[in-house]
Amino acid sequence: MKSKSSRGSQAGTHIDDQQPLVPGWRPSTRIAFRFGFAYFGLYCLVSHIIVYLLLPPRTIPGQGPGTLWPMFQITSWVAVNVFGITAPLVYTGNSRDTTFFWVQAFLVLLAAAILTVVWSVADRRRENYVTLHKWFRLFMRFAVAAQMFYFGMVKVIPTQFPAPSLVTLVAPVGNLSLQGMVWTSIGASHAYQIFTGVIEVVGGLLLLAPRTTMIGAIICLASMVHVFVLNMTYDIGVKLLSFTLVLMSLFLLAPDFRRLAAVFFLNRPAGASTEPPLFRTRRANRIAQAIQIVFGLYLLGMYADIGRTYWYVEGGGGSPRSPLYGIWNVEEMAVDGEVRTPELNDYDRRWRRVIFESPQWVFFQRTDDSFIRYGVAIDNNKLALTKGRSRSWSSSFTFLRPTPDQLVIEGEMDGYKINMKLQLVEFDSFRLLNSPFRWTRPPDPDAGR
Repeated sequence: MKSKSSRGSQAGTHIDDQQPLVPGWRPSTRIAFRFGFAYFGLYCLVSHIIVYLLLPPRTIPGQGPGTLWPMFQITSWVAVNVFGITAPLVYTGNSRDTTFFWVQAFLVLLAAAILTVVWSVADRRRENYVTLHKWFRLFMRFAVAAQMFYFGMVKVIPTQFPAPSLVTLVAPVGNLSLQGMVWTSIGASHAYQIFTGVIEVVGGLLLLAPRTTMIGAIICLASMVHVFVLNMTYDIGVKLLSFTLVLMSLFLLAPDFRRLAAVFFLNRPAGASTEPPLFRTRRANRIAQAIQIVFGLYLLGMYADIGRTYWYVEGGGGSPRSPLYGIWNVEEMAVDGEVRTPELNDYDRRWRRVIFESPQWVFFQRTDDSFIRYGVAIDNNKLALTKGRSRSWSSSFTFLRPTPDQLVIEGEMDGYKINMKLQLVEFDSFRLLNSPFRWTRPPDPDAGR
């Protein structure tokens, strides 16, 4: 009779009592892995990717460790002494394609190439990197998943592309930048934005489990290729990041290239995955899988909370609105008691529209369709205006609203006494806001022009 311990061992405590021999990798595969490990590892360490993965989202600082000592000093030195760049390096704002990031990407690429050469010489006799690869692949899965969750959730909760602002509605299309055109078109369709966000989130979720990593990486690859093409063709400032996420998705797919080729090109069975588990025992792997899923869901929850927060900040769909919210046409305007058309006023008072959207800003649109923005505080029937960072400039008005769609404003600005009668613009006059989905759609009246 067999002992209990013998039966327990046979019941599957170990995946294999004797691990199969792993065939050696080709020299090209070993070199490619070394370079990928060095490049992606360094890029994640200097960029925001490592921060978004390891730190609680609400403590995320700036653009990543690459903007801190000593990387900032090294990047600045290379910019000046290698590329001859003397202008200040900017890394703040919403663009990750500034000169600073391009120089730092060059540094990462150069360092990865040097490390690959040194590593290849020093470790030339090693036949494979199976153990290092499986752990680095785990890191890469979650690095990509965290990015998919972040960018996905700010689309599922549609805040990355806000609905067109009131200023955008009255701005000539020709005055929009390429990026502004993308933001307006996607922001005008919450359904499309949410759909793209769901795709990114699903791709990230599938990366949480080893068995679904391949399909998750395929979805992430397709999504990031789409994003990269948008960034390249519409000059959006995340070209480097989106291209790197394309490469990271390809890295995750690399072990399955042959299986995919067998199915899609050779009409052969794919065969089972040859990816080794993290640990030798089934129990350890089940525990590891549970930890991965819990951590992944934590990331998803945190980025969902960030998306929810963005919804209520300025520009978000749930942000506060001005008490005078709307687009107001200037029906009549008097400067120092003289009623005249806006074209006869000095440039800063050639107003055709006044726009109230958020509680803290008011926009004036001139007759040449340009805009000027003032800070505004609305208290009872008073408007207090400020300009930029000036501490000395101020302007004050009083207003009356005799009917919901009429506004009378009186006050003083730059030494001029100003009186205006304004008429509220109805939103149903904007075709962009009144183009519903139709299964049966007639031809456009201007089709063919």
